[in-house]
Amino acid sequence: MSQKNELKPVLMFDSGIGGLTVLREARVLIPERGFIYVADDAGFPYGGWEEAALKQRILSLFEKLLDDHDPEVCVIACNTAFTLAGADLREAFPHMTFVGTVPAIKPAAERTRSGLVSVLATPGTVKRAYTRDLIQSFATQCHVRLVGSENLARMAEAYIRGETIADEAVMAEIAPCFIEKDGRKTDIVVLACTHYPFMANVFRRLAPWPVDWLDPAEAIARQARRKVPLVEEAEHPDNYDFAVFTSGNPDFATRRLMQGFGLDVA
Repeated sequence: MSQKNELKPVLMFDSGIGGLTVLREARVLIPERGFIYVADDAGFPYGGWEEAALKQRILSLFEKLLDDHDPEVCVIACNTAFTLAGADLREAFPHMTFVGTVPAIKPAAERTRSGLVSVLATPGTVKRAYTRDLIQSFATQCHVRLVGSENLARMAEAYIRGETIADEAVMAEIAPCFIEKDGRKTDIVVLACTHYPFMANVFRRLAPWPVDWLDPAEAIARQARRKVPLVEEAEHPDNYDFAVFTSGNPDFATRRLMQGFGLDVA
C-alpha cells in the first residue's frame, strides 16, 4: 500500500495479535495518523527462540519494514522483542524513533501496598537481563516474583479468535503469581506481554483474591503520542489502516478479527 496522505503513519509491531491492545489505545491518542500493524506470525511465539537468532530476525524484518512503509515512529508492542532487540534497533536505524514495551515494574513498585508484586511474562522476558535491571532499579523494596508462562500467549491468541480455553489450563499458568507471606498477599500482577490483557477478565474471575492487573497499553500509547508530532487540523486518512502478516497468509478468524479492529489485511 502506498502512503495516502502527507503525514507519515505509525507502525506497530508484535509477534502476533497482542499489540492490538496497544493499537486500541494509540488510536484514541493519535487519531490523525494512519496505522500499520505488523504481526510476525511466521515467527510466533517468540518464547521458544534462541536469542541471537530472534534478534537477527527482528533486525532483518525492520530493514524491510522501514524501507517499505517509512513510518513516523515504530511502536514495538512486544516485551520480548523490545527487551531483546530494542537497543540494537536504535543503533541499526538511528534516524527512526522506536517506542518500546517493557514490564511495568516501576509503576507496580510505586502502587503496591503489600510489597508483593508478580510479573506475568513470557519465558524470554523473564530471563532477560533488562527485566532484572528494572527490578534492581525500581523495586528493590519489593518482593518481585517473575512468572514465565510457556502457554499464555498462545492461549490469548486462541481466546481472542473465539476459541474456548479451559479454566484449569489458564489457572495453571497464573497460579504461581499469587503469594502469601507473613500475612501479606500479592496485590499487583504486571501483565508483561501485550497478549495477556485480552484475557484479563478471565484472570480476574479465576484469581484466588483480587489483585490489580497492570496493563501497560495506555502508557505505551501515551509515549507514542509524545513522540509523534502533532499537526494542527490534520485528519486521519480515509480507509488507510492495514495489517501486515509475515506469513502472508493469516487464517479467516484472524482476518475477521483485524476487520473488527478496523484494519484491512495487506
